[in-house]
Amino acid sequence: MQQPPDFTSMNLHLVCHLHKAIYGLKQAPRSWFLKLSNTLKHLGFRSTISDSSLFVKFSFTNTLYILVYVDDICTTGSFETAVNGLIASLKSFFALKDLGPLHHFLGIKVSRIATRNMHLSHTQYIRELLRKTNMLDSNPQPTPMIYSIHLQQSSSEVFSDPMLYKFVVGALQYLLVTHPKLSYSVNKVAQFMHDPHVHHWQVVKRILHYLMGIVDHGLMFHQNSSSSIIAFSDADWGVNVDDKKSTTGYCVYFGSNLISWSSHKQKIVSHSSTKAEYRAIAAVMIAILWLQSLLHELHIPTPAPKLFSDNLGVVLLSTNPIMHSKSKYFELDLHFVRDHIQQQHITLLHIPARYQVVDPLTKPISRSSFLSLRNKLTVVVKSP
Repeated sequence: MQQPPDFTSMNLHLVCHLHKAIYGLKQAPRSWFLKLSNTLKHLGFRSTISDSSLFVKFSFTNTLYILVYVDDICTTGSFETAVNGLIASLKSFFALKDLGPLHHFLGIKVSRIATRNMHLSHTQYIRELLRKTNMLDSNPQPTPMIYSIHLQQSSSEVFSDPMLYKFVVGALQYLLVTHPKLSYSVNKVAQFMHDPHVHHWQVVKRILHYLMGIVDHGLMFHQNSSSSIIAFSDADWGVNVDDKKSTTGYCVYFGSNLISWSSHKQKIVSHSSTKAEYRAIAAVMIAILWLQSLLHELHIPTPAPKLFSDNLGVVLLSTNPIMHSKSKYFELDLHFVRDHIQQQHITLLHIPARYQVVDPLTKPISRSSFLSLRNKLTVVVKSP
């Protein structure tokens, strides 16, 4: 750093000490969050341990929640008068603009349907992405990925515009917030961002064609009295052509609403399908335990979660205290899963493969299978 112009000092080693963060510096976001969090604590809120950007306030008469993303803030509570009072209190500390009832948040369109039902979609975001890629007039496709395709690193020439590939794939990743069925296909094309080839770009265009037919689709959340957690876990063993690593897929329901899902490649090679399935179960257990912790902080009681897997050997192994020869290479995941099952924190159950709803998150499936599973994985409706 150097002394600013028109500042005279005999000691050239002196610099200015900032008393207020300047927008654009690395320290500015942290300074803003500290100021906002200290203000909310002064108003009686506390930050949750599970999510530091979620602030809650409980009293005998009402409950208030504040979700913060930099300077975008979403507030809700048990009574509208309490929420309005909170907004008025914040206005005394900050210059803010009240946008009224929630309709857009971080690019997600929020629509209320009937009574206490909520629909989340990326309608405008998808249209803008299709416009930037000149795909607004393209023909829609029924699935995001061809059933028989198996992507590998070098089976065609190098794509001529790698920056375009990275931009589109990066934009597709944000769509996963409201389109879980895209998880597997987007995860696959994201694995080649460092060196995209022509056949990788063709798969990306297939995803864009699929988006053309579901512009107004999204996630529907229904009000229900159930607070149970139900999860499904699956793994596709050695599916990667280049390194033989497996793919983990899981989804978690809170009542009848899908709230968490994932499709990702496992970090190391699994020696057997049992090991791959066990790694998938360990991954979804981490998500379930985090969700339980969050709900506990929100004072929402939940019964013991139920986890379903279509691998009977894994279900039996998780309850058997004997170490088999097939399990000696993954003792850490084995003990982690078995410990929580024995303490009855989570119930692991077997489910027939035909009822497995996570197949779209672990492998490309045929058109008929994709259409039959769409209502099991998530409620997909057209926004009003």
